[in-house]
Amino acid sequence: MDKVLYLAMSGAREAMRSQQAHANNLANANTTGFKADFAQARAMQVFGEGYASRVYAQAERPGTDITPNTLTQTGRSMDVAVNGEGWITVIDSNGNEAYTRAGELQVNEQNQLVTNAGRPVMGNGGIPIVLPPFESLEIGGDGTITVKLLGEGSTDLAILDRIKLVNDADGQLFKGTDGLMHTGNNQPLPIDNNVQLRSGFLETSNVNSVNELTSIIDLARQFEMHVKMMKTAEDNSSAAARILQLQ
Repeated sequence: MDKVLYLAMSGAREAMRSQQAHANNLANANTTGFKADFAQARAMQVFGEGYASRVYAQAERPGTDITPNTLTQTGRSMDVAVNGEGWITVIDSNGNEAYTRAGELQVNEQNQLVTNAGRPVMGNGGIPIVLPPFESLEIGGDGTITVKLLGEGSTDLAILDRIKLVNDADGQLFKGTDGLMHTGNNQPLPIDNNVQLRSGFLETSNVNSVNELTSIIDLARQFEMHVKMMKTAEDNSSAAARILQLQ
């Protein structure tokens, strides 16, 4: 009874955790540049004093699907999408470099170039990009930012900086709880001049809504099965107790 109850309890708990991963993917099906998380479960023995006879289920997120997805045209000069493989460098809340493919850029109150989530965009010089007052702005395929300054002649253009673009050739990146990609030791990735941007485009989420929805339904059925197993274990225990009372 103990083994059945323990296995069913851990299975129900981990099914709920897997539900969270798939529900988060489904909730971000329309989020610009979002990359879906993988989810899997495996059996783990309980080690301690004595023989490891107990086994429990463990759900985990082994990685992130970084497959590039479709680019949609917006016509907005500050919208950029990575064309193929690569990442845009931003600054996370701890001041470390992080990486994203969400290129819906804006200018904040400090005249910093930031993402839609407010993350400052890193320039090739190793500092966040700060923009002067401008009439118009263009972002080139290599990340170069060109502006027409306010008060200047219509032909006076200034190249301010270049967005730091990187590529994860060694597979170092993983998704953090902030939704950004990080390296394990927070060491900055080197600039990759082969990474290209497309101005006026945004990358759509690579979440497959149908797959996520069917996974959620399947996990809900698994949860119900684990609850029934716990009920069966309780019924068996009660029946055994009644038999002992008759003796």
